[in-house]
Amino acid sequence: MNVANLVTVLRIAVVPFFAWALLMEGGDDVAWRLVATGIFALAAATDRLDGYLARRLGLVTDLGKLLDPIADKALIGTALVGLSLLGDLSWWVTGAILVREIGITIMRFFLLRYLVLPASRGGKIKTVLQSLAVGLFLLPLDHLPVAVLVVASVLMGAAVVVTLVTGLDYVRTAVRVHREHVAGTADPVPSPR
Repeated sequence: MNVANLVTVLRIAVVPFFAWALLMEGGDDVAWRLVATGIFALAAATDRLDGYLARRLGLVTDLGKLLDPIADKALIGTALVGLSLLGDLSWWVTGAILVREIGITIMRFFLLRYLVLPASRGGKIKTVLQSLAVGLFLLPLDHLPVAVLVVASVLMGAAVVVTLVTGLDYVRTAVRVHREHVAGTADPVPSPR
């Protein structure tokens, strides 16, 4: 455990408070929606902080590589389910993203005997798109100009596409790693693009 990993653990710890704020008053209270958005934004912003600290201070660990995507998935997954429960986001969007996220997380655990598969560049773009789209959907959109909903919807569409494409790329990399290890020809594995 180091300072970078501690930031990641704290990101996971705020998820229940975020969910509570989002669902308060049935999700209709402007003040609670803004509180939920603020907690989400703070947690999403610390995603950059823990990675920066780990690289800057030489604190990159396998535990951090494993916990970081779990923290991202816990926050985004909770937000997606909460928004769908409130009727603010279609369940198919939540389902598509969660199936990919859970599937890739399970795949990462199976790959642990060979290597820790770090987040790819595409995976990081996916996380940014998801965070921006979800952050906008968390706002009290009924009280904002329609343009905000349009931007949120476009960003969410892009997030879904990038989520699915990067998921396929991770699967392709995992299959290759597994085949190489079974055949005994494993080389160091670069991250998926």
